[in-house]
Amino acid sequence: MHADDDTASLEQATDDFSAARPQLFGIAYRILGSVAEAEDIVQDAWLRWQNTDRAGIREPAAFLATVTTRLAINTAQSARVRRETYIGPWLPEPVDTSVDPQLGAERAEALEMAVLFLLEKLNPVERAAYVLREAFDYPYRRIADILDSSEANARQLVSRARKHLAAEHREPASPEAHRRLLEVFLEAAKTGNLPVLEDVLAEDAVSYTDGGGVRSASKVPIFGSVRISKFLAAFAPHFWPGTTTEWIEVNGLPAALVSADGKPVVLLSIEASEHGIDRAMWIMNPEKLSRFAAS
Repeated sequence: MHADDDTASLEQATDDFSAARPQLFGIAYRILGSVAEAEDIVQDAWLRWQNTDRAGIREPAAFLATVTTRLAINTAQSARVRRETYIGPWLPEPVDTSVDPQLGAERAEALEMAVLFLLEKLNPVERAAYVLREAFDYPYRRIADILDSSEANARQLVSRARKHLAAEHREPASPEAHRRLLEVFLEAAKTGNLPVLEDVLAEDAVSYTDGGGVRSASKVPIFGSVRISKFLAAFAPHFWPGTTTEWIEVNGLPAALVSADGKPVVLLSIEASEHGIDRAMWIMNPEKLSRFAAS
């Protein structure tokens, strides 16, 4: 009888965890911007859940969300040190959201590549508060409990994060305009068409290449439409011949996956507003590309 109880208890624990899992991954991924780190945290949360005295836990999903958020904050604090030694710009790891557009959340907020990139500049606790509020619609009291803080402080954390994003993130273009700008930009980049590149890029645009130490990747951001256009035009004859482009959905928006000899070589994602393309984000890090392709 006792063994049967244990089996039933573990089955229930597994069911509760499976139901919460998409949300747990969604929380960890948004806080960290890394699929690999988010998967590690979800695995860690599962081990802790197995070893917890679950008899007194009335809301498994709430308990698991708390554990996951705290683990993600701890990981983000140590990730900050690792990212300081990263070669060249660090960009969030892309995810295919065509299957789960909200990525386990109530709303598809705090998911776009550009927003995750900006969230990285906040401290991990501010980031967590913003994610729980904006994507998962958690009440401030609940956020305060998770962060072991006061409700007033939770409100302040979210407010600070919103202000930071508003200062650096323009009103996004519509999905249709976003796709059109990306198509025109990509075609102009392939042909080295300077006038078109300058036309679609916002004057204060920034281009980031995350190569993680790959030789051909620029190790510094390139600022301004004129400099980006000249760089891409010089790059075009060496890079684009022999490549194929596939249109995909990445973090809720259209993106382009470029392959050579059947292997992905770059994933291009943009942030776009009425000013044109504000940020071009080129992911060339082979680890990030292979994980994306495998997914």
